Amino acid sequence: MSDFYTANLVLIQSTFIGILLALSVQVPMRAGVFSFAGAGSYGIGAYVAAITVLKTGMPAGLAVIVGGLVAMVISLLLGLIVARLTGLYLAMSTVSFDLIVSVIVTNGGELTGGVTGLFGVLSDISIVHLVAFAVLGVVGVALTERGRVGRRIDAVRDDPELAQSVGIDVRRYRLAVFTLSGLLGGVAGALQSLVRSTISPSDIGFGLIVLALTMIIVGGARSWKGALLGAVIFTWLPPALAGLGSLQHVVYGLIVAGAAIFVPGGLYGLVTSAAYRRRRAQRTAPEQPTTEPTEASAVALDDLTAKDAGRLR
Repeated sequence: MSDFYTANLVLIQSTFIGILLALSVQVPMRAGVFSFAGAGSYGIGAYVAAITVLKTGMPAGLAVIVGGLVAMVISLLLGLIVARLTGLYLAMSTVSFDLIVSVIVTNGGELTGGVTGLFGVLSDISIVHLVAFAVLGVVGVALTERGRVGRRIDAVRDDPELAQSVGIDVRRYRLAVFTLSGLLGGVAGALQSLVRSTISPSDIGFGLIVLALTMIIVGGARSWKGALLGAVIFTWLPPALAGLGSLQHVVYGLIVAGAAIFVPGGLYGLVTSAAYRRRRAQRTAPEQPTTEPTEASAVALDDLTAKDAGRLR
């Protein structure tokens, strides 16, 4: 077990960071908000944490929190700006935000390291810190899927007009998911830069948006469990497909296209649908009559046969 851990330490670390990244996109999409701003928040958190550690010597754990909070505040401001947008227009505006973040850090001069990025961001972040932040993120998102909050978020996603008519503040919930998405993405990015001790614009480009979206499409957007599945799959799949060379991208495309066409709810949606059909079949199945008659029914049958025989005679 220790040999497996040592040989796959980078993948294990990336799994926990990937879970937070996937959650940063899953949270708004579950509320019907097509936002990919979590990828931009990832970049903000990564650079803020790296700069604070390099320039001020701030402890790594505190730098992660600062990076997450800065990304959260910026994401909230973005939510206020795009509050009137929905659907494709909202999605494109958040993609633009992600690309703007990449352009800003590329032209940030000495502060951000320009095109080459920042190197030598030494910290004491361990696997324990990664697990702790990932668990906190999962628990926090899971709580939003339960009880009254969960039902209201479902209503905001399924029918915003109806939700508004029954007293649910749709705008407030959408801003809330923007804020939570920014926090999760910022923490993920901060952990990434401190664990790898480096961050560059190429790490937060359009490819990061595609990766996060792929995790959600394949895993499922309706629950944190889908985000977890997607993060695990697309963290461990690339090494398994490394031998395919350039065909690796073809396999990726086939997986995503197949999931979008045949499993629109993701792998977790497939599991929940199967469980629902099984429960429904159990509730509607008719009671099967017993094949062997009891002693009382056998006696009654004999009496009935004897009476019928008398009538015939």
